[in-house]
Amino acid sequence: MDGHKAAKRRKLTDKTLPNVILQNPDFAEDSQMYQSLLEMERKLDWTITRKRMEIQDTLSRNPTTTRTLRIFVSHSVSGQPWQAGTEGDNLTNPETGESIPAWQVKVEGRLLEARKDKGPQRKFSTFIKRMMVEFDRDTNVYPENNIVEWPRATGHHNPPLDGFTIRRTGDVPTNIRIVLYLDHFPEQYRLSPDLSSVLGIKEESHLGVVQALWNYIKIRGLQDKTDRRVIRSDDKLRVVFGNDTVQFQKLPEFVKRHLAPPDPLILHYSFDPSLPIPEPERPRAWDVEIKLEDAALKNRMGVMLHANKEISTTLAKMDEEIALLAQSLHNSHLKRTFLQSFANDPAKFIQTWLESQSRDLESVLGAGASEGLSLRQEELRRSEFFRLPWVEEAVSVQEGLRLASKGM
Repeated sequence: MDGHKAAKRRKLTDKTLPNVILQNPDFAEDSQMYQSLLEMERKLDWTITRKRMEIQDTLSRNPTTTRTLRIFVSHSVSGQPWQAGTEGDNLTNPETGESIPAWQVKVEGRLLEARKDKGPQRKFSTFIKRMMVEFDRDTNVYPENNIVEWPRATGHHNPPLDGFTIRRTGDVPTNIRIVLYLDHFPEQYRLSPDLSSVLGIKEESHLGVVQALWNYIKIRGLQDKTDRRVIRSDDKLRVVFGNDTVQFQKLPEFVKRHLAPPDPLILHYSFDPSLPIPEPERPRAWDVEIKLEDAALKNRMGVMLHANKEISTTLAKMDEEIALLAQSLHNSHLKRTFLQSFANDPAKFIQTWLESQSRDLESVLGAGASEGLSLRQEELRRSEFFRLPWVEEAVSVQEGLRLASKGM
């Protein structure tokens, strides 16, 4: 919709410009700057319209970017003997839970270079579709709660979280296995070994795989020369398609057969709660790449599509000024043509003007088609016609023009 504003503005300006200017009269032909300006405006309007259409097409596909998600894993302990200095005493109270050795693990994360995002920062849980935490402990001592699973769900009872904290009792060394299923945008898939060996990529979106396959086909020249809808398989694609030929419109279907959910991200973390935590204890960190919607780019392109109201008002005002100036130029051209014709040959000018007025008068009076001769001949028979005030005025104007031409 906004892509047509520039063309609409140019069309409006062209309508307001008189035809005498658009047809390149003598005075306009001499002004090369004006003609160049019109031509540049047409090119600029076309370029702006084309760029707007490209931006709209890009926005329809939702621009994406690859960001780095840093995941932190840390632990803390409570009720351990070394904390109270009572390694040899048993002061635990099973009824109240006081001084029972325990520990807790915290899993957090954030995007790096978050300053680039002007909007609110996304919570860590919004980057995860599902998370599982497995504790490697003796099942005879700790028979339950060795696996914690968090599936993401929508609703007010599942708000976004900055991190997860898991608390358990115990004072023995523990190994933790964290399995994360990241939420990419667009959805990512793992390619089959056959298709991966052809395209040279392991994970990509469905659309990205189709585009990569199409590039492979174009580079290898596998599109049939006669029927462009037919793709001929080479040795590698024959293994993927299972046929010597395949229809172009069936490429997404064949690609889908070779896609599978991506492998999860697995993190390993170990700690011994019976030992003091060294100060300062830094949490372990892992950096992973995640594909996200590029909100910043989308907002910038959206601003380009939706013109500023002040700019639109300024352009409309300039269009009105151009129309007024063009009309003034047209009126000046008519006056100049009128006076120039009278100066070149006053008698012929007056004769032509009178014939024109006679024809108009005959048309008004309904005197019939006489080509302006009947009224004109009748006027010429009267000597009083040449004694009218306009004759003296015409003679004086002609004499003034003649003296002015001599003076030049």
